[in-house]
Amino acid sequence: MALYPLTVFYDGACPLCAREMALMKRLDRKQRLTVLDFSSPDFDVAPPGLAVADLSAVIHAQWADGTVITGVEVFRAIWQAVGLGFLARLSRLSVVDRLVVTAYAWFARNRLWLTGRGDSCSEHCRTAIPRKPTHPLR
Repeated sequence: MALYPLTVFYDGACPLCAREMALMKRLDRKQRLTVLDFSSPDFDVAPPGLAVADLSAVIHAQWADGTVITGVEVFRAIWQAVGLGFLARLSRLSVVDRLVVTAYAWFARNRLWLTGRGDSCSEHCRTAIPRKPTHPLR
């Protein structure tokens, strides 16, 4: 049985992450979630042994009993908490699970680049996804 609240550590400076967490908070009618923006200057409550760099690499959450979860399992726990358990169940189907895990891993590696906040892409990513020119061709 889940021990709420589920504390979710997210990057509020990431526009996609901020929108997702705002939506989950609106759906959280039972107030099972606590969302903490680790990009905030006053953030200082990372779970023991984890630094902001760890939290930034992949999404983390912590159950009330201290258990830390990461990656897709965080989203599944959030969905369950806010009444979207069907999404969690669907995401556990073998074909869907592989797709969701792979897609999230790619997003986590590239989210800074995708949201225009840095260049975290590998050389393969830079060449595989064409970018718009920074200046018009003459």
